[in-house]
Amino acid sequence: MTRKKRVGVIGSFVWDVIYGRDPRDAPVEEWGGITYALGALDAALPSDWEFVPILKVGSDLAESARQFIANLGRAAPNAAPIEVPYQNNRVEIHYQSDERRCEMLSGGVPKWSWLGLKPLLNNLDALYINLISGFELDLETAQLIRQHFRGPIYCDIHSLLLAVQPNGLRTLQPLPNPAAWCRCFDLIQVNEDEMSMMTSDPMALASIAFAEGVSFVAITLGKRGVVYFAAPGFDRLSDLRRPTLAPVSGPIRTAKVPAKPTRHGDSGDPTGCGDVWGATCFSRLLAGDKLDAAIDRALDAAARNVDHRGASGLADYLRGELSIK
Repeated sequence: MTRKKRVGVIGSFVWDVIYGRDPRDAPVEEWGGITYALGALDAALPSDWEFVPILKVGSDLAESARQFIANLGRAAPNAAPIEVPYQNNRVEIHYQSDERRCEMLSGGVPKWSWLGLKPLLNNLDALYINLISGFELDLETAQLIRQHFRGPIYCDIHSLLLAVQPNGLRTLQPLPNPAAWCRCFDLIQVNEDEMSMMTSDPMALASIAFAEGVSFVAITLGKRGVVYFAAPGFDRLSDLRRPTLAPVSGPIRTAKVPAKPTRHGDSGDPTGCGDVWGATCFSRLLAGDKLDAAIDRALDAAARNVDHRGASGLADYLRGELSIK
């Protein structure tokens, strides 16, 4: 039998307690963090791909995390998170509006060392990184991944741009040396608040990224859609400029693409939309789709995510199947 191609997933399991998602309801407790991306990968990867979780989980929630992955059809055989003897990451999310929220972090799953991570990259064809906690990788480890891993690398930079205050509150923080981080990845994603912590405006970020070998930059805008920048000549994954990292020449392609309408308008749940968008976009690029088609599919998935509550059953819902939610 032909071996399925494999995309490794680096991120963090997070147990969410959500306040204010619906003012009429009590706080909601459920899986968050990387689980939204896992659901999107499960729904959008083609049948000749599977995902491999390169994920740590605290011992207090390990069994629940194992069960979550076991329920996903695109997970590699015997795929499971790695249990560590720490309290798992937990986040209190307080929604202040449909798109504005504050987060309080507790728990502490440790970051990856290169020694522990390197053997897990064997036999992978692609890598999806979502810095859910911001502590999954330090710059040196990210640089070693880039040096040793030859497949395409997608990174949602996300919480790398969030500090943790003494009381656990996540607050935006500037990213030292954004060029060095960009150099570690082929495709990068941030939201507009995170982008402001890296550089002054979207075009400046694209210029830095393309000078460091990145081929695609996406800046998600919530209900306003997404702005993207594609390096000259990049329209699908086969166009990546590695390993030569040749200087950019020719016109950069950019567009602002509006969000798709949701079934319930402003009354839906925006939690995890950026994760669903990025994981779907990368999945479709891995399937061979052109960039515009992958972005369109990702916008469809993000809109459907708004109409679904939580990550449990999300993959089924994104595929258009009946959901338990």
